[in-house]
Amino acid sequence: MTEPIINVGIGSFNELNFRPNADGNLEIDDVEIGLQFHWNKLEKQVFNGEFTVKVVDGKVLLINHIPLEQYITSVISSEMRGDCPIELLKAHAIISRSWLMAQISGKRPEGKPVITNDEVCTWYDREAHTLFDVCADDHCQRYQGLSRAYNPNVKAAVEATRGLFLTYNGEICDARFSKCCGGRSEVFESCWQPVHYNYLEPVDCPYCNTNDEALLRTILNDYDQQSKDFYRWTVKLNSKTLPELLKHKTGEDFGEIIALEPLDRGPSGRITRLKIVGSKLTKIFGKELEIRRILSETHLYSSAFDVEKTSDGFILHGIGWGHGVGMCQIGAAVMASKGFRFDEILKFYYHNAELTQMY
Repeated sequence: MTEPIINVGIGSFNELNFRPNADGNLEIDDVEIGLQFHWNKLEKQVFNGEFTVKVVDGKVLLINHIPLEQYITSVISSEMRGDCPIELLKAHAIISRSWLMAQISGKRPEGKPVITNDEVCTWYDREAHTLFDVCADDHCQRYQGLSRAYNPNVKAAVEATRGLFLTYNGEICDARFSKCCGGRSEVFESCWQPVHYNYLEPVDCPYCNTNDEALLRTILNDYDQQSKDFYRWTVKLNSKTLPELLKHKTGEDFGEIIALEPLDRGPSGRITRLKIVGSKLTKIFGKELEIRRILSETHLYSSAFDVEKTSDGFILHGIGWGHGVGMCQIGAAVMASKGFRFDEILKFYYHNAELTQMY
């Protein structure tokens, strides 16, 4: 394998303003990050490489064409802080590289969403993109150009692992990761197609239960540090506003919400099918991201929650941040801070996977 060129969708803009800086790179105003999540914001970002500009549905779409290793350098410093433990950065470089190539290899798992009058069971993955390989936001992997990629730690981690992939039975692993598993990782089929990967078995993770703010400041980028309660959290859903929220998110009128009933859970406790019982309509929703989407103006931290019914609505008692599949970023960071090497971190989260040098 030779190093591929990656086509990254930076975003769609009503008006695109960019200018070359002193180094000949492009500065772009108002790039949206954290789309629909609670850290959603606009940033000025800097990119290099080649670009394609297309008009799609009345908006300007910017696509960045860059070598894979340059893309990875940006990804791992966008996902985590560049000055976090270098063994975490090495591990992250390998899984980000592996995830990407597994996605664009053309070998996609089979399975179609279920959408009926009684149930919506759907998932959100990279195949939603048809004009580029991956998007630049959390839907795929965070890619924020050169904005955070100058850290020497990051460059050293990428160079040390250049061309190194996580493989299983000779194939590149679909190496998923999330921010905080909440104490136990999840399986692939709880979140996406009904396919089981042996290297994504559930893992008991004691490491992400940390309140060490000094350590978290070295791990999390500034906008992620606003999330303080990701390991254990609660969300209140008011009985008056919940029907309006569900109508906004699903397009359907449930009337008064009588019950939120978890029907199926994955190994981590993440709900994969949730029944919403209303006075006008009852319907089942899944998988985990769809549940997180419809019960929040943005997204819930995760679908791993218990439901408490109260006099004025519901309280969700939840654990973890993200889908929980594969490597737990905060858990892996704590492991690295305790002296674990990158290969030990990968072995912990991806059972029976191997490291393979491919270029």
